[in-house]
Amino acid sequence: MRLSKYIFIGILLGLTLYKSEAVSWFRIYEMFHFQSFHMYGIIGTSVIAGILVVQLIKRTHLKSIEGKEIVIQPKDKAYARYILGGFIFGLGWALAGVCPAPMFILMGSGYTVFIVFLAAAMLGTFFYGVARKYLPHNMK
Repeated sequence: MRLSKYIFIGILLGLTLYKSEAVSWFRIYEMFHFQSFHMYGIIGTSVIAGILVVQLIKRTHLKSIEGKEIVIQPKDKAYARYILGGFIFGLGWALAGVCPAPMFILMGSGYTVFIVFLAAAMLGTFFYGVARKYLPHNMK
């Protein structure tokens, strides 16, 4: 029962993304062809909300459910890896027409073909875990 609140939040997120058409392949196609503002509005709203929530957490020293202060560590200033990682993520998103969260939502909606994309994403994550110690970001 401890996980029930997380399951509820996941279901709420899934319903919100599904009803807002954020998981629609057509909406994603429109976004990558700069034909519609729909997805940019959803993503922009999420980014602004995220910035506001992070600032609220930092300025008011909010505590977690366990009573510990939430500490957000500053990011490294290695912009090249963020740009490269974002490019790879965006390329995969454009080719598949879906990013990780919508994969589960679309599978739950009956689009079982996304099992292939989920398997490919998990395989890529596995290979990253194997190769991580050899990659430049881990060498000091």
